Order: sequence, then C-alpha cells, then structure tokens
Amino acid sequence: MPRYRGRFAPSPTGPLHLGSLVTALASWLDARAHGGDWLVRIEDIDYPRCVKGADFDILQTLERLGLHADEAPEWQSRRESLYGDALRRLDASGQLYPCGCSRREIADSLIHVRERHQTLGYPGTCRNGLHGKLPRAWRVRVPDGPAAMICFDDRWQGRQCQDLETELGDFVLRRADGLWAYQLAVVVDDAAQGITHIVRGSDLLDSTPRQIHLQHLLGLPTPSYLHVPVVVNADGEKLSKQSGAQAIDTAAPLEALRMAGTHLGIANGETSVPGWLAAATGQWAVMQR
Repeated sequence: MPRYRGRFAPSPTGPLHLGSLVTALASWLDARAHGGDWLVRIEDIDYPRCVKGADFDILQTLERLGLHADEAPEWQSRRESLYGDALRRLDASGQLYPCGCSRREIADSLIHVRERHQTLGYPGTCRNGLHGKLPRAWRVRVPDGPAAMICFDDRWQGRQCQDLETELGDFVLRRADGLWAYQLAVVVDDAAQGITHIVRGSDLLDSTPRQIHLQHLLGLPTPSYLHVPVVVNADGEKLSKQSGAQAIDTAAPLEALRMAGTHLGIANGETSVPGWLAAATGQWAVMQR
C-alpha cells in the first residue's frame, strides 16, 4: 500500500473559522492516526473571491493551533499549466466540447432546475455543435446509461451514488470567464501530490462523483474519501464567511481545538495544545476502526 498522504485545501476567501477548522483538524488527525503525511494546499484560482493576505493568515493560524504540515504549502495559482495539460489530454481523447450557453439559457431549457453546489443541470444543448453561438466554456462529456452511475464508499457517510447523466449532465472544466473549474483543478492537484486520502466537509460530497469520473478519464488513481458533517449557524446554514463566521481566536488555540473536536465527537481533558492533539489522535484512530 502507498504511504498515506492527506491534505487540507482551504480557499483564501477570509480567515480560518470554525467550519474550516473542523475540516483541517479532521484531515490532520486522520493523517496522524495513519502515521502518514499531511499537506496544505491553498486553492486560490477563483481569483475574484480571494482576499489578499488571507492565505498567509490561514497558514499562520494552522501553525499556532499546532497543525503543522509535513511539506511546504502549495498554491493552485502556481499550477495552472498542469490544468491546461489535463484539458488538452481530455480534448485530444474527444471528451471535451465548447459550450455557448449562458446560465439563463440553461435554466430556461430545463424542465425543472436542480441546484447542486450552485451548478445547474445541463441538458446537452451544445453537445453536437454550437449552432451559431460563440464558445464560452469547455464541458466534459458524462457517460450515458448505466455507465453514468458513479458510486463510492465514504468512510463517514457510507455508500454514495450519483447518476451523472440524469442528475448533472456534462459539466464545466473551464469557465466562461477563463477560470479553471474546481473539479478539474482538485483532481489534477491531488494526483500530482500523490494524495491517497481526502478528508473534507460534506458540502463537497456531491462533487466527488464528478471528480471520480475525471480520474477515470485521465487514468488517475481514486483516493479514499471521508466527508465530515459541516458546521451550521443558528439558522441551519453552513458556517462560512457569507453566513457570519468569526475568525479563529489564535490567542486561545486550545479552546478553538476543543470546539472543533466537539463537532467531530472528540473530547479530552488535556490542558496543552500538544497534549490535546495527541489524545485526540488516539480517539480518532479508535473512531475510524
């Protein structure tokens, strides 16, 4: 078996908050419980949403919390040539096509609209040509029939299945604004960094079948997945910068870790950060057996 390699991949849209700390802690504990490596990758290619300096603030917060990475951090913005190479490979194999549809046109053409992670289902309007439209984005073809059903066993959520054809449709790999789609970038980066285990929030659960599909098309290995429950606010919304999440208080790192641990079902009476993390690692190892 290859050596365990996990990662935490935050987007620098603001400071680290409790919701993102839960994911960071879970991925760190899983790597430590397996005696593996833990990496940090800054996912900063959605440039309009990135906040200047937030990446370094996140890295400093992780260090103050005792969540030390085993390798130097990586930035997606420095890896765009890899995404271009992957896109060309998919195009050469006939898996891509240009799309000239706007979001409004897609919504109007659907009998009913499904929102999945802010992604509208796509009816395949441009699959067989642009019909006079100008190309806006690049889409990857999804399989038809039984081959469209992608299933995987999540270590926390259990068996998961998604029919890419009926629930999603052909999805975007390069956006109309020229930016790379998350689905392509994360697949390329995880493979390039040798990631064997992915631990992240359950809000990304429905992205996983798309990523597995891309892994198959590119001939890349499929990691093990574990999606932890997301933290929600008083209104039941996912805790995020947009929903009023507060930055982690680095002056009280133990309290922050305890709050994140409680969400994951971990608690211990250790009074130092190293002691708490060591005890939490043991508890996580027992929980994941």
